[in-house]
Amino acid sequence: MRRYLLFTVFISGMTTLAAELAASRLIGNVFGTSNIVWASIIGLILIYLTLGYFLGGRWADANPTPAALYRVLAWGAFTLGLVPYIAGPVLKSAATAFEFLQVGILGASFIAVLILFSVPITLLGTISPFAIRLSVEDTAHAGQTSGQIYAISTLGSFIGTFLPTLVTIPAIGTKNTFLVFSLLLLFVALAGLGKFASRRNMLMHMWMPVVIAIVAALSRGQALKNNTGQIYETESAYNYIQVQQQNGYTLLRLNEGQGVHSIYNPNTLQYNGPWDQFLVSPYFYADRKPSDIKRVAIVGLAAGTTARQMTAVYGDIPIDGFEIDPKIVEVGQKYFDMNMPNLNIVIGDGRLNLEQSPYKYDIIAVDAYRPPYIPPQMTTQEFFQIAASHLTDNGVLTLNSASVPGDRRLINGLATTMRTIFPSIYTVDIPGSLNTMIFATKQKTIPENLAVNLVTLSQDPSVNPLLIAAMQVAFANLKNGYETTTVFTDDHAPIEWIVNDMVIRFIVGGGTQYLQ
Repeated sequence: MRRYLLFTVFISGMTTLAAELAASRLIGNVFGTSNIVWASIIGLILIYLTLGYFLGGRWADANPTPAALYRVLAWGAFTLGLVPYIAGPVLKSAATAFEFLQVGILGASFIAVLILFSVPITLLGTISPFAIRLSVEDTAHAGQTSGQIYAISTLGSFIGTFLPTLVTIPAIGTKNTFLVFSLLLLFVALAGLGKFASRRNMLMHMWMPVVIAIVAALSRGQALKNNTGQIYETESAYNYIQVQQQNGYTLLRLNEGQGVHSIYNPNTLQYNGPWDQFLVSPYFYADRKPSDIKRVAIVGLAAGTTARQMTAVYGDIPIDGFEIDPKIVEVGQKYFDMNMPNLNIVIGDGRLNLEQSPYKYDIIAVDAYRPPYIPPQMTTQEFFQIAASHLTDNGVLTLNSASVPGDRRLINGLATTMRTIFPSIYTVDIPGSLNTMIFATKQKTIPENLAVNLVTLSQDPSVNPLLIAAMQVAFANLKNGYETTTVFTDDHAPIEWIVNDMVIRFIVGGGTQYLQ
């Protein structure tokens, strides 16, 4: 009995952590993965586990039998398996609400989904104290026994931390991850009932896997989101990925969907968005022309919109595209024609791979900020120093960031930080969006250079009209100034604090524009 009990504790611990990781993806697909969302998930799951520890101790003292433990385990596994399917309608309504920023429905949906985890996680929390009660035969060794059980449970939790993220979610999806772990735990419980209670007791619970299998079969093929024009969805180790078609354009959206990360139309390359503005970067220097640009880096390649535009304007120059999510690259190649022979795709963290790059670039385009969430490690003085060290003498670092009407805290903080490394900083608000481009030149420059270059290049018929159009937008919306505020460092970069407050204020104030 003892060996099987330890095996049970191991599988239970693994399933509990797998459920927590899968819960974060289930909820994050709709509500995002900000610190607020993570804190809510972790905090409530800890509360549910605390309640489970308390109840498990009481139930074990009241009925210290293996049959009682495995009945509780069976119900915990069964209710866990139903969670993603019960949550489905709630999440779909939340996804629709997020598309139109309906705050009330969003809040209610978020709370409802979290409550769904209360029963299974509480029941799983009862297993360790129950196992300790059944294992302690000699109080002189109670400490050793409890330590062993918690060690085995924690080892299972360790495995359960990596399996969903690295294996099951990318391979079979979030719903099937719940299905696999819940059925595994359920069969452990049923085997325990048959082994330590009676075959009759086991057969009495055989309806549980049948019901889960039927519910899973009936839900098979249902998309998490049914937003307008959706043609594809998938999950990776990093993102929920959605491809939409609207008015002849193919759009890439990630996770909660409040951002267009890439756009594609086979008949045009002008999208009047932030992607176009990366083209403008070199022209804050005097007397620049397209032939001066020899190599470009894109941190946050996504599905390759900027890379295609760079190729069209600057020719078949080498472009190093850094993208952390290989599944996005696959989607880009299939749906966005990201197949340029001059594009060198580097899979991995953008900051790390840029630092390790052997090249210097005329343009470093940072498009890795995922609205409304921004990776703090790519906003700091240390990151901008890395970028500067990989720029040519007349290179430019350009960021696609965001601001909201009346609130430029993020832009001011980024510009302040970049100014500690770069001598000249310019910002451009993209018309019709919440996007703000920040340009940082490695040498001292003046804004008049952009105007002169625009006039000169406009008279050159060999220059791609896409570049001229982008420069006109930049010139018309150029801001040569910002408020000096906080310098972000690797030690202290309160990005989440700033962005969460910006987004909440904007949504509550009735804002409905998408960030790109």
